Amino acid sequence: MTTLHPDRLPAPPDAPPPAGPAHPGASPAHRLWRGRPEDPRWARPAFLGMLLVITLAYLWNLSASGYANSFYSAAVQAGSQSWKAFFFGSLDSANAITVDKPPATLWPMALSVRILGLSSWAILAPQVLMGAATAGVLYASVRRRFSAGAGLITMAVFALTPVAALMFRFNNPDALLALLMTVTVYCVLRAMENGRTTWLVWAGVAVGLAFLSKTLQAFLILPPLAVLYAVSAPVSVRKRFGQLGLAALAMVLAGGWWVAIVELWPASSRPYIGGSQNNSFLELTFGYNGLGRINGEETGSVGGGGGPGGGSGGQWGETGIGRMFNSEIGSQISWLLPAALILLVAGVWLTWRAGGHLPGIKRGGSTDTARAAFLAWGSSLLMTAAVFSFMAGIFHQYYTVALAPYLAALIGMGATVLWEERSRWWAGAALGVTVAVTAYWAYVLLGRTPDYQPWLRRAVLVTGIVGALGLLLVSRLGRRPALVAVGLGLAASLAGPAAYTVSTLNTGHQGSIVTAGPSAGGMGGPGGMGGRGGPGGGGMQPPGQGNQRGGGTGQPPTGTMPGQGQAQGRPGSSQNGQLPGAVPGMGEGFAGGRGGGGGGMGGLLNGASVGAEAKKLLEEDADDYTWAAAAIGSQNAASYQLSTGDPVMAIGGFNGSDPSPTLSRFKEYVEDGRIHYFISGGQGGGGMGGSGASAQISSWVEENFKEVTAGSATFYDLTQPKSG
Repeated sequence: MTTLHPDRLPAPPDAPPPAGPAHPGASPAHRLWRGRPEDPRWARPAFLGMLLVITLAYLWNLSASGYANSFYSAAVQAGSQSWKAFFFGSLDSANAITVDKPPATLWPMALSVRILGLSSWAILAPQVLMGAATAGVLYASVRRRFSAGAGLITMAVFALTPVAALMFRFNNPDALLALLMTVTVYCVLRAMENGRTTWLVWAGVAVGLAFLSKTLQAFLILPPLAVLYAVSAPVSVRKRFGQLGLAALAMVLAGGWWVAIVELWPASSRPYIGGSQNNSFLELTFGYNGLGRINGEETGSVGGGGGPGGGSGGQWGETGIGRMFNSEIGSQISWLLPAALILLVAGVWLTWRAGGHLPGIKRGGSTDTARAAFLAWGSSLLMTAAVFSFMAGIFHQYYTVALAPYLAALIGMGATVLWEERSRWWAGAALGVTVAVTAYWAYVLLGRTPDYQPWLRRAVLVTGIVGALGLLLVSRLGRRPALVAVGLGLAASLAGPAAYTVSTLNTGHQGSIVTAGPSAGGMGGPGGMGGRGGPGGGGMQPPGQGNQRGGGTGQPPTGTMPGQGQAQGRPGSSQNGQLPGAVPGMGEGFAGGRGGGGGGMGGLLNGASVGAEAKKLLEEDADDYTWAAAAIGSQNAASYQLSTGDPVMAIGGFNGSDPSPTLSRFKEYVEDGRIHYFISGGQGGGGMGGSGASAQISSWVEENFKEVTAGSATFYDLTQPKSG
């Protein structure tokens, strides 16, 4: 077992392998299984086994989520049919409008669908692989400086974080973002070992690609990491800033090439940039997806939340320092957040006190890379959590998956460092306090869902207290009692999030606003309001429709073809929360159509349930038109597109508030015979300062074209005017 004492330091990361036990002629398979020569024999098999377990667990019941967020699934389908739609991230293969994020997160899923065909598995399996890759990168990073046990604990904590189990099985951009942010920290820490420029440049590339996943959120961890490298890198100050400049250049090139092409491409021959009001990706980046998220002034959206500094709250919940622990967010990410903060302080203090005498430190080096690891993961956690806590704009519970890798690394590193120093009373005391605080907080969180496994709450508290007492006395206990105390402490710390993770894996999740764990009987957001999924999801949710899983489904039941089934789940279930006869995700007060096309309307939270008659109607002669139909709102259009496989124009983008197309442009499409049907219903008309074009188009269609019904859905045949 490694220790903090200098007389038992392991070999530095760049030291050659010791002579003797190594097998130069071993096969690649043997080297993969055995790992590094200095590793214990169980380390690599345990790592590979853990990786396999995480992958299989996340693949479990995957198809229960159907198309998950149909907004992105429609864009994936479009990208699998058209390379132009693939490049731009268009919602339809005819390239009317894009999703409201850059397309990097869509590319792996679209390639998967091209190869495997359109299905829930083809869409969501790449996300699962991203989760496994994130766990692997975390292990590699922690293992370089600490024990193999630290790496395995890190993987377990990450995989058992409820929001991670949710988002690495869902098709929002947050999965790829979390993976790339983890890679960024790993590369920075590699660069800090010996000041190699290559690793810092790769960190810049990772951030640039993350920008193409979820724009400015990728930059949240840049300030602390840049400061850490500028202050602590083992090279001259002049070289540090030169390296940072090269990393910044790599970041701009990795993320800017796509932006440059889009901005220089003639607007008349590319899709409209969804989410913007001026057909500009730069406006989308710095407005709706940028400062608007901070100050709550997202033009064309549905409004902000509580004011900065802890306002009374809006539809996105109260802002303030306690946001990560409140009733909306706490069960998603905060189970081990107090422990991570305690272990961050303990780890930084301990590594500072020990100087350079820590596992993974090169003898004579100018940088304590173990302390740098605590500072890098800790500052990334604090910076991201602070922005999430005080942002007044759109915020959803699942955003917190970005915190999961940072939190897991701090737990793995901090717990093992203190365990290695358990012969000192203060190390045992720190571990005991950490377990006690974690068990108590789990007791509080489990109390928020009192009907879910009610026995677990007391069991966690009692086990945690016993384990904490044992750890307080660990310096006086023998090896076996000490291991029992550790086992009880781990069980108490992980039981709560593990239970919520299992609940998440056993439940399908659809819509734009989804949460992990058992339903607490709430709705898609604070006060019964859903939200526009940060990556393009959500909106206002009417009372009685939807719970914490999001409203409606618009997905085919497991084992059926798209468009051939009704919404999944029983009324009021945690799968969709849709009441009998309710229109998925649709509330009153939205412009667009007559507001009642039963069964055929979608809404902000999710798409529509497409009946067999409606599907058949749209598929007839669809090849004769550029768009088989047009619908107000992306979720509404996505449902019909996924059902028929034919492009459906989304008027107004996600909220129905984008000026795409204008009424005059829509009239041109109709006159040219490029759109067959207009789908009645859907949301649109406005948001905060958005365009009213969708409402104008809806009114014009209803006044001038013949109404057609198919089952419970209402359409207007744009080839059949009412007169003439």
